[in-house]
Amino acid sequence: MSTLRVGLRCDAGPQRGVGHLVRCLALAEEFLARGAHVAVFGTVERLPWATAELTARGIPLHPGPETPAELVEAAHRHELDVLVLDSYELDPAGAGALRAAGVFTLAVIDGDSRGQVADLYLDQNFGAELPGPASAAEPPVLPGRLLAGSGYALLRDSVITARPPVPPPATTVSRPRVLAFFGGTDAVGAAPVLTRVLVATGHPMDLTVIVGRPEIEAEVEDVAPGRGQIIRPVPPTSALPKLITEADLVVSAAGTSTWELCCLGAPAALVCVVDNQRESYGRVVRHGLAAGLGELPELTAAGVAGRAARATAARTLHGLLSSPQRRATLAAQAWSTVDGQGRARVVDAVLDAVRAAAVSD
Repeated sequence: MSTLRVGLRCDAGPQRGVGHLVRCLALAEEFLARGAHVAVFGTVERLPWATAELTARGIPLHPGPETPAELVEAAHRHELDVLVLDSYELDPAGAGALRAAGVFTLAVIDGDSRGQVADLYLDQNFGAELPGPASAAEPPVLPGRLLAGSGYALLRDSVITARPPVPPPATTVSRPRVLAFFGGTDAVGAAPVLTRVLVATGHPMDLTVIVGRPEIEAEVEDVAPGRGQIIRPVPPTSALPKLITEADLVVSAAGTSTWELCCLGAPAALVCVVDNQRESYGRVVRHGLAAGLGELPELTAAGVAGRAARATAARTLHGLLSSPQRRATLAAQAWSTVDGQGRARVVDAVLDAVRAAAVSD
């Protein structure tokens, strides 16, 4: 087979976040390691560190085709064999149009396939391979094969190489190191809210907060630390995996970074910041991969309900900060769930399917 040509269609920006781009980047690294030619198609807005990640890997960034016809035209113009679609915004008919044009199509989904007709689907969320509650409607039958569950979690080189050989042991520390981050841009402004909740625990801590935007940084800097507490805002950094492995506790959104935290064996407390995280968040918390702090709208609510939600989250965090064993239990369960080999399994499945299609032709 000649050099495989792979395109990845995704977008990233201050309001969209970077989750789609980050998992496509992980796939790109694996395809590159297999000798494929890789290009990204989409918009990367006001994220210099993200474009630098692409440049460092020699991955060109092309404008993102929007309509099914534009997707097919771009695939043909760039002579793509495979196109990965990772978007909630594209016309769902694009996958079927690409298939009809002879382009192998992988749709990355989070529960809802949005009616896309792809050759292969990937839902990397924990428990995606399990049946839902008995009351849930039967999932739609997908025309292509589904790769489901955290065994297919897409993780970048920097995460895989930072994975510890064993989960971290229970370690007593008087002032735990806490890392808080909420996606590459913190599009929903969770950092100031959770910084205040962490301060409200009253527990000593050395808190590092990743601030995705200047306005977020300004809000975090306005939070007054309590006794024995240090708050340190820092901009997005490629050293995030190192910061995660050095932390005694990580507080984060329940998005794609959840699988990075699991792979690295991080004791974590998660907040559900957008609706499409709710199902995965619930599964992760129920199975003891992370502690749950609730949903962001509850934590930001006014009045008695908001105060109660924030107090409950602060109690959960205080329990974790004061219990090395509780942190170690979460870390061990998380570490054993995501082994870092997910992207290799996905690319194996793509290559097998592309080879089978070539033989049948």
